[in-house]
Amino acid sequence: MNILCIGGGPAGLYFSLLMKKNNPAHQITIVERNRAYDTFGWGVVFSDQTLGNLVNADEQTARSILQSFNHWDDIDTHFKGQVVTSGGHGFCGIGRKRLLNILQERCEELDVKLVFETDVTDDQALALEYDADLVIACDGLNSRVRTRYEQSYQPDIDTRKCRFVWLGTKKLFSAFTFAFEETEHGWFQAHAYQYDGDTATFIVETPEETWIKAGIDKMSQEGAIAFCEKLFAKYLDGNVLMSNATHLRGSANWIKFPRIICKNWVHWNQLNNKRVPVVLMGDAAHTAHFSIGSGTKLALEDAIELARSFEKHGEQGMDAVLEAYQDLRSIEVLKIQSAARNSMEWFENVQRYTAMEAPQFAYSMLTRSQRLSHENLRVRDAAYVRSFEHWIAEQAYVKAGLPVPKTKTAIPPMLTPYKLRDVVLKNRIVVSPMAQYSAVDGVAGDYHLVHLGSRAMGGAGLVFAEMTCVSADARITPACPGLYAPEHTQAWKRVVDFVHANTDAKIAVQLGHAGAKGSTCVAWEGTDQPLKEGNWPLVSASEQQYLPGISQVARAVTAADMQRIKDDFVQSTRAAAEAGFDWLELHCAHGYLLSSFISPLTNQREDEYGGSLENRCRYPLEVFAAIRAVWPVDKPISVRISAHDWVEGGIAPDDAVAIARLFKTAGADMIDCSSGQVSKQEKPVYGRMFQTPFADRIRNEVQIPTIAVGAIFEADHANSIIAAGRADLCAIARPHLADPAWTLHEAAKLGFNDMPWPRQYVAGKMQLERNLERDRQVAAASAGLTPQQVAAKLLEG
Repeated sequence: MNILCIGGGPAGLYFSLLMKKNNPAHQITIVERNRAYDTFGWGVVFSDQTLGNLVNADEQTARSILQSFNHWDDIDTHFKGQVVTSGGHGFCGIGRKRLLNILQERCEELDVKLVFETDVTDDQALALEYDADLVIACDGLNSRVRTRYEQSYQPDIDTRKCRFVWLGTKKLFSAFTFAFEETEHGWFQAHAYQYDGDTATFIVETPEETWIKAGIDKMSQEGAIAFCEKLFAKYLDGNVLMSNATHLRGSANWIKFPRIICKNWVHWNQLNNKRVPVVLMGDAAHTAHFSIGSGTKLALEDAIELARSFEKHGEQGMDAVLEAYQDLRSIEVLKIQSAARNSMEWFENVQRYTAMEAPQFAYSMLTRSQRLSHENLRVRDAAYVRSFEHWIAEQAYVKAGLPVPKTKTAIPPMLTPYKLRDVVLKNRIVVSPMAQYSAVDGVAGDYHLVHLGSRAMGGAGLVFAEMTCVSADARITPACPGLYAPEHTQAWKRVVDFVHANTDAKIAVQLGHAGAKGSTCVAWEGTDQPLKEGNWPLVSASEQQYLPGISQVARAVTAADMQRIKDDFVQSTRAAAEAGFDWLELHCAHGYLLSSFISPLTNQREDEYGGSLENRCRYPLEVFAAIRAVWPVDKPISVRISAHDWVEGGIAPDDAVAIARLFKTAGADMIDCSSGQVSKQEKPVYGRMFQTPFADRIRNEVQIPTIAVGAIFEADHANSIIAAGRADLCAIARPHLADPAWTLHEAAKLGFNDMPWPRQYVAGKMQLERNLERDRQVAAASAGLTPQQVAAKLLEG
């Protein structure tokens, strides 16, 4: 083929040398606007995993890179006068100029044609000039090619909130260094790492609002550098900060990161009766925030995958090659971009986490992307994790008013105690409220005794009964339990007494009113489908039909309805106290009655209960105040909210923060952070721990405890969430349906032997420990390699 690469960055150079290596008959030309062996930028970062990919793709290039990099394992986090060090991370830095020079030299060895000092303004004319069969557009994040064919590529460009500047220094850092400094204007952070024998990259970043308040937007480039030198002087040891963008005036070298996602990566041109694809690669196709160091990694791995696609699918034609490339590569890029988004948003919101003490702040930063978990950290640096676990446990026991135990092993964060009001939970694991549709006329029976009793015996700190309804017409289905008649109270008291007599778990009740989602079939007869007979009238904040054309039409509640329903909540609260529940939760989520007031999707009222968010929250807050007044003062009340409706125009995370503030002011003790189920038009973005960011933001911005819920299914997830301060409790739903003793079994997998195991689980626990010990021995056989040995192994393949 005749291949034309527009842009001589890492993507174009590496793809060209791989294709030429695979088939020397290819005629490959790279056209670059800069001069030969000339580039801007400081250092770039690779992980050991990326180096492995380079070794497999082209060992000779990898060898040159391995001989040029500066390797480190440690990350130092400087915060509030303390430094927290975590090791085992396995990164290397190399100068961007040195990397490009290596790739240019390799291209020249393989007879790739390099054309410099040529600014491409018309890609079609250039493709005709070189009779191109394939055009690679790797012309950077400001890609002209992407702009020209944006109808094909459909780019989504999100310009982010922080300003940052790339600088250099002769101060040599022994670890990848993150430094956080507070000014009267706000927080600044530095990302610093050494990339060769005498130079380090030094990136300074801050939210644009802080940047403007500090006056940097009006400073000269020299003045801004002097500002940064003074702010970070204690890290520089007298060394100056340097800029290699002296051609820019004023503050123009402080930029905002553009997050780029393209729906399609291929555009086809018809040139001289030939279909010629124009393929985006590198920053032209996608960007990933520098805080996880993945821009160059993505570019090189784009090149590897496209070259590999030609090897695998070349005989099937160009269309098959490019379809396979985009199908596979877009998924991998999406994973990186998701992690990069999490990391980027953490740095955009540093202020949110500054109430934390240094050890937890550093841990939160290390795990910000959600790719690096508690157990990942343990593999990298067991001593660091063990020390941090001791610190977390000590904090937890002191706050719970309990003596700190002396255990043989550190206590996993999810197994530390938690106190709210006068209720002390033995650990942070919660059995989520899950509808079971097994009550008869609202009465909880033997099913509930076994269901909740077995899970209370399974090690969880808190067990939630399913949504329990405050009146017969508040039920979701005829098989939902209630707390509106004396027999209901006695039935629940039986369950509560069993839990208290046979376990050290606490038990909670969640009170709710189904609203427009009521009078439906049990799940196995048709979720959300109206009853075939015996329906009862429905009410909601405004008239609505949950399933258009199918559900009953719920009428808007009147003032009299609202008073009656509030009284029902109060009566049920008194009944819950009589039954002996330790904890109460008010259900204001998932499109049920109180949720229907909060969401603008379902509240179209024109009175004092509609309109602004404050007005829409008025009735739920009135109900909360009424139940708080009659619930025992020593017991907590949590509030479950939908932190995101996942529908344009509905509740979004900013609203959730405001909602949480309103409930905190009203006296709520904790916010249970769920989302969705308000509208069938929702388009949620699922994934591991996908709702945890809502709990994180509310906890750390509003300074109110939170429960995280949603796709949390491993101890590793729960430990990461609790340790990082993203939530105070983790609610586990489906895993507890499959395994009532989920908490005990996860504790055993962690090798934590100080749990109070019921005798019926001891035999299984011992067998599990034997299996785990075997796995540890296997893992230990491949551990203990130095970075140099890792590099040697990579070169050996």
